[in-house]
Amino acid sequence: MDHTEVGRLWNANARAWTLLARAGYDLYRDWLNTPAFFALLPPVAGLRGLDIGCGEGHNTRLLAQRAAHVTAIDIAADFIAAAQALEQQQPLGIDYRVASAVELPFADASFDFAIACMSLMDIPETDLALAEAFRVLRPGGFLQFSITHPCFSTPHRRNLRGDDGRTYAIEVGDYFRQLSGEIEQWIFHAPPALTADLAQFQVPRFTHTLSAWLNLLVATGFSIEQLAEPRPSDAVVQAKPALQDAQVVAYFLHVRARKPLP
Repeated sequence: MDHTEVGRLWNANARAWTLLARAGYDLYRDWLNTPAFFALLPPVAGLRGLDIGCGEGHNTRLLAQRAAHVTAIDIAADFIAAAQALEQQQPLGIDYRVASAVELPFADASFDFAIACMSLMDIPETDLALAEAFRVLRPGGFLQFSITHPCFSTPHRRNLRGDDGRTYAIEVGDYFRQLSGEIEQWIFHAPPALTADLAQFQVPRFTHTLSAWLNLLVATGFSIEQLAEPRPSDAVVQAKPALQDAQVVAYFLHVRARKPLP
């Protein structure tokens, strides 16, 4: 499976994903991953930024609200259409384009920074995507991205729960077996009235070990600046009990890497 086939699958998911995410059912994004991602992000006001794999544009809009000059790409045309429609209603100066992360339509050194929120893990040609991000960054520019944690998003994963229904451990297996496009079907937990006419998402899974991710960054030429493994606070779990599972392990991995100066 290559990035074009992945794009077709994500395009088929785009309508339902956009509807449910904008209705507030992407709890991990809204209550854990995005707040942690932007807490790690350095000041970007006045800088030219690229959002790689922007989806329907939620995090892109948050980035633009920090006064960055933002361009955003996604391989799924229906995601870009949804993002452009909202940009027309609530203009933030974002330039959305249909494009693949492995074939960025920009000149070398076009951007001061790039972000990729939970998207690089879904691209089979990870090395090419990182190389393209590196190419379009100016010297000294940075890439910040989040992915599911390689140590816990494994081919086999099961929550172990106590009598109270709370997760006390995560069972993982086949860490060293790389998935290369196996299809997983699921949908956000939402009321039947919203999901009855929506098919389950078909999401291709690709996995790498933690060392493979770090070695890819180094081989591309990046200098790794910071890693983070965010977890929800007790207050967040109290507000959204479904996120309790994420307290057991750090489920997201955030990385900021910089392109060295000459």
